[in-house]
Amino acid sequence: MKRRPLVIAGAVLAATVLVSCSRHSPSIVDPKGTEAHKIAGVWWLMCGLAAGVYVVVAGFILVASFRGRGTVQGRPSRLGDSHFIWIGGIIVPAVILLVLAATTVNASNNLRTAEKNPLRIEVVGKRWWWAVSYPDQHFTTANEVHIPAGRPIEIGLDSDNVIHSFWVPQLGGKLDLIPGQHNVWRMKASKAGTYRGECAEYCGLQHARMNFVVIAQTPASFDTWALQHERPPSEPAGQLEANGQQVFMRSPCAGCHTIRGTPAGGTIGPDLTDVGGRRTLGANTIPNTPGYMAGWIVDSQSIKPGNLMPPMALDPKDLQAVLAYLRSLK
Repeated sequence: MKRRPLVIAGAVLAATVLVSCSRHSPSIVDPKGTEAHKIAGVWWLMCGLAAGVYVVVAGFILVASFRGRGTVQGRPSRLGDSHFIWIGGIIVPAVILLVLAATTVNASNNLRTAEKNPLRIEVVGKRWWWAVSYPDQHFTTANEVHIPAGRPIEIGLDSDNVIHSFWVPQLGGKLDLIPGQHNVWRMKASKAGTYRGECAEYCGLQHARMNFVVIAQTPASFDTWALQHERPPSEPAGQLEANGQQVFMRSPCAGCHTIRGTPAGGTIGPDLTDVGGRRTLGANTIPNTPGYMAGWIVDSQSIKPGNLMPPMALDPKDLQAVLAYLRSLK
């Protein structure tokens, strides 16, 4: 029985490491949303019950290991074999499973309940990125979902190709995007911050690089962001940006991408109306810097093989002009 402190210390150490890791990566044990808090509660209950079962079983093993030392026939037990079977094999597991079942059903019934005055967002899973639309505000972006903290959110989920799965561990459980079926993910962020999301259903070659971020802002900050995006971008401010716009419009780019307020109206690739203000490119694959953007334009296949954007053969002057134009779109 001297090993029991070691077992307890190990369990405490494991829980400490788990919680500390959650501060640096998206984790269900670091909830920042109403739905995520309910899921985390169920997880901690399961973890606690599992740890309790482990300690009890380990204690029985230790008792069995040292029981009967110094005697020929061992020390008799007050409990017969049938008692161990009934208690340890039927009654205790049944109680544990009933507690888990009741907790899980209760949490499930309280998940994704509709609330008044939600912000409506539509998300469509593409190959391999996310189209994000705000139907009431009449604009579209990609791979970044901006929401106001403290307000109910309803995100409609659809796919135009295969099954994907929308998952933001710190904000809520995963929900599938199924072709021909409209699902709705409801949640409310309890704290402003940036939360990483990902596709949780294998969907093809670049499944591992089909990520996104949810940016929860203060209500005032979100209103400012939304108002800015409701208006088309202004005309190019300088000659370099103007040249870049001309190169973009006469290249195949305009046939695949949309930039509001211009002739570019393609729907194959992401809407680029605010591409200069996004944090990443390629569905959270690379940072949105001039160097990475240039590499993506010239040969995105070397960065994210299998995506639908072909290499673009631009001479250096045209490339610099297009870069200046795209980075001015915010």
